Amino acid sequence: MMSDFRGSYTVMVTPFADDCRLDEARLRGFVDWQIKEGVQGLIPLGSTGEFLSLTREERHMVASTVINEAKGRVPVLVGTAAEWTDEAVSLSKEAEALGADGVMVVPPYYSSPTEDELFVHYRKIAEAISIPVMVYNNPNTANVDLKASFVARLAEIDNISYIKESSGDVTRTTEIIRLCGDRMTVFAGYHPWESYLVGAQGYVSVFSNIAPALSTELFKVTVDQANPNAGRDLYFRILSLLEALSGDLYVSATKAALGLIGRPVGPPRPPRLPLPAGKIASLKPVLASLGLLPASR
Repeated sequence: MMSDFRGSYTVMVTPFADDCRLDEARLRGFVDWQIKEGVQGLIPLGSTGEFLSLTREERHMVASTVINEAKGRVPVLVGTAAEWTDEAVSLSKEAEALGADGVMVVPPYYSSPTEDELFVHYRKIAEAISIPVMVYNNPNTANVDLKASFVARLAEIDNISYIKESSGDVTRTTEIIRLCGDRMTVFAGYHPWESYLVGAQGYVSVFSNIAPALSTELFKVTVDQANPNAGRDLYFRILSLLEALSGDLYVSATKAALGLIGRPVGPPRPPRLPLPAGKIASLKPVLASLGLLPASR
């Protein structure tokens, strides 16, 4: 088991066949390609992985396949979020039994729980497993915002030692580090370069589904090589891709971009629709500018 997480981690799409059935062969191939391209960690069954559109059995299959195909080459953190605490506990225990290195858990996303309710929710998950928990703060979709003071409270719980910070406010990263010290490692959900400069040690990256090598390079140059200027130059090149994948259509856009670069992963599941043709066309120059588009396209 790996338990020291840092770097660029891909929050993975879930590959489907053209009829929206899970495609295990595509999933295995995608995992292997990501690792060969230099990704530093994998996170299946996050929002980008359409976890809410999968059955419980399908979630088990995805987690098992990714863990088995990774073969310990990089850490695998499985998304185990659920609206019901008992289900989140069960999913987290299952992930540990399958060999996951950690779990990532967004708060219950409909009930808008209080901080005391959230504390119990996360405590029960953490007490049920021995692998690390990455808390996922995404107030834009979870309807609750895990403020820095509350994150410091969570950091007192054994096993809760990572957070994906997606509030969009880089000063939040600074405040979490100030209040938690080395008890909480911050992964950026947005603004990776800016977050690295204030102490984030990783990035849960959507765009690394498409360009894992570039996402890893941004981390290595900015953090490992401590060269923020070179990191900024690379970041400016990448920003057009991040912007193209942003917004409510990010799953559809990511899957469309993968098709364009020759890594088809099928359509999204309803209610999501495939990306409209006009938006697909607008992706092509962005991918071409980064050298990601095959010459034939």
